[in-house]
Amino acid sequence: MKKFFKFIDRMNELIGKAISFLILILIVVIVYEIALRYFFNSPTIWAHEISQMVYGGYVILLGGYLQQRNGHVNVDILYSRFEPRTRAVINLFTWLLFFAFCGVILLKGGEMAWDSFLYRETDPTVFAPPIYPLKMLIPLGALLLLLQGLVKYIGDLKVAITGKEDTP
Repeated sequence: MKKFFKFIDRMNELIGKAISFLILILIVVIVYEIALRYFFNSPTIWAHEISQMVYGGYVILLGGYLQQRNGHVNVDILYSRFEPRTRAVINLFTWLLFFAFCGVILLKGGEMAWDSFLYRETDPTVFAPPIYPLKMLIPLGALLLLLQGLVKYIGDLKVAITGKEDTP
């Protein structure tokens, strides 16, 4: 089980680091569009859609990495004052909401992605790029987030039982 959890951690870390380079593509596309639009008075018809798609993929696929790094927002006013075991017990209940959220995104996002793929959905613009590849990332991102949440849940379960936090 420990190897599986390490695999999930490593997978989300590698995907997160690889996906982080999409920001460079986003910067290039936006700078290119700005240069053409304002210096040459010749805007593109594709830059806006491409930048949206790149950013969408960036956000969708980084959820698991962010979860692994404890980067999601917490309200720590009272929570940080509790003992590790108390925090873990609270987390065990809030994880249930997390799993419900991820499950809905996984199922409904999967249905939406499959329909989009079947119809070869495109963006309703002049450029009309295919959007089904981006929509297919939604269930993948939800799965990565769900798996990373499972790792964190098991960690909180161990802390709730033993009262001791694992130190990396």
